Amino acid sequence: MPKPYAKQTIKNNISFIEFYHPSHNSLPGDILQKLVNLIKNAGDNKDIKVIVLQSGGDRTFCAGASFKELVNISDEDSGKTFFSGFANVINAMRICPKLIIGRIQGKTVGGGVGIIAACDYCLATKYAEIKLSELNIGIGPFVIGPVIERKIGLSSLSQISLNPSKFFTTSWAKDNGLYAEVFENISQLDLAVQAFAEELCSFNQEAVNEIKKLFWRGTDHWDILLEGQAIISGRLVLSSFTKEKLNKFK
Repeated sequence: MPKPYAKQTIKNNISFIEFYHPSHNSLPGDILQKLVNLIKNAGDNKDIKVIVLQSGGDRTFCAGASFKELVNISDEDSGKTFFSGFANVINAMRICPKLIIGRIQGKTVGGGVGIIAACDYCLATKYAEIKLSELNIGIGPFVIGPVIERKIGLSSLSQISLNPSKFFTTSWAKDNGLYAEVFENISQLDLAVQAFAEELCSFNQEAVNEIKKLFWRGTDHWDILLEGQAIISGRLVLSSFTKEKLNKFK
């Protein structure tokens, strides 16, 4: 079984940043930090014009946070650190001057939905259903909530937040603005991602960078906002309700 990784491949001014974990592409803290570093480095690299964010495997884009790390949280500080992992990735994507295309080949849960929402443009297969399962274990999508709300609106965020056992269809995600286009299979998806990335590379990069700033207008305070949200999650994960729920999954 392949080991977990986060890596970058650069080809024709396009940075392909890929992550993988054998546990359904769940993301432990070290992989999240590697993603932060890769995104920052790609943003600083003058030879890179566009970033494609993707994961390994066929039918799961991201299963969210590492369950193994989640069950081992023992105090509020470690809880804040744990939930700050996704906050740091979202903020790295937010301030990155390059447009980020999400290649979403399969199902996504929890924090992974936040990463999708932080992409500037997402293409997906018909298998790319989404779910916010946090309420099932007594917490909520606090860290990822702002970026999801920014993309799909408060009403749609409330629908997926309050139905934590339900996978919402790819069509629902597209209709609500999370995905721009949906394809029958990965082959079609990859062709579309490549074509769109190449087209973005052909544009005036100064204009593209200004458009990216436009997309994220009003989020300059998110470093502080998401840190505060991580504190809320870090406190709730220590509740007796959540501990009891997590113990059932061990």
